[in-house]
Amino acid sequence: MFPLHRGRRLRVNESIRSLVRETTLSPSDFMFPMFIAEGEHIKIEIPSMPGIFRRSIDLTVEEVKELFDLGIRAVNIYVKVDESLKDNTGKEAWNDNGLMQRAIKEIKKACPNMIVMPDVALDPYSIYGHDGIIENGDVANDATNDALVKMAVSHAKAGADFVAPSDMMDGRVLRLRQGLDAAGFHNVGIMSYSAKYASAFYGPFRDALDSAPKDADVEVPKDKKTYQMDYANRIEAIKEALSDVEEGADMVMVKPGMAYLDIVREVKDAVNIPVTVFQVSGEYAMVKAAAERGWLDHDKIMMEQLICIKRAGASLISTYFAKEAAILLNQK
Repeated sequence: MFPLHRGRRLRVNESIRSLVRETTLSPSDFMFPMFIAEGEHIKIEIPSMPGIFRRSIDLTVEEVKELFDLGIRAVNIYVKVDESLKDNTGKEAWNDNGLMQRAIKEIKKACPNMIVMPDVALDPYSIYGHDGIIENGDVANDATNDALVKMAVSHAKAGADFVAPSDMMDGRVLRLRQGLDAAGFHNVGIMSYSAKYASAFYGPFRDALDSAPKDADVEVPKDKKTYQMDYANRIEAIKEALSDVEEGADMVMVKPGMAYLDIVREVKDAVNIPVTVFQVSGEYAMVKAAAERGWLDHDKIMMEQLICIKRAGASLISTYFAKEAAILLNQK
């Protein structure tokens, strides 16, 4: 039978297409990852991430105010720790006067309504570049959890709205929830990196923080595959997300983004809390490199990828494109 329903009727022009568009973006869909360094008036571009900088706290605060004016309502912050402060315990991570804690305080003082989600993991503080404490040649799960609780509580004291554990230790969400509640921080949320894969897409990020596993004079794992997930696995991601929900997570995250959109959809269908997706440094760097060579239209690819991530089920997208995308959206 000749078609009575013609899909093209709804594609005739942009006005019609916009009326029936299923997925839309706004600046409030984004969280911007930020790298913080010691000092004043410091702004150092990360070579493998064009347009992304390590900033001192004063310049970070100025950038946060710009982001808020663009409509972005959340930042995910990371610190570049001096080598002299690193050890195997990660004790600098819960120093109340540490770089992270001072950054949280200054951001919240300057922009109280910006949601601040500091990273909770020991790799920036570890002499071995691992997300936890090394014992007997491996990352010690429960000892690391004890350290992460101290770290999260110190972030809460500084004014963090959420803590964002990216370590992938077993049981850490429950321990964090118990520790925060015991310290009186019932309203500080947990955005758990639930399905964080052992991915090669993290390379530029590790350049930014010098957080890759390092050679050592003791036995240590050569990579993070004993705690980050095998990228061949799908069902495991659902199991990890459901476990974190049961332990008290307020949001769960899938990381990386574009290559894992099947996982995003499965996790979204499985849980009843918001799902965050991290479009990671390697995904960002690939678009930048191709655009610099004239192989891709930067802005069109950027927006297409962000829409695809949201269409897959993301409630919030952590992306290095956040500022650029917000500027484009505000121009429409």
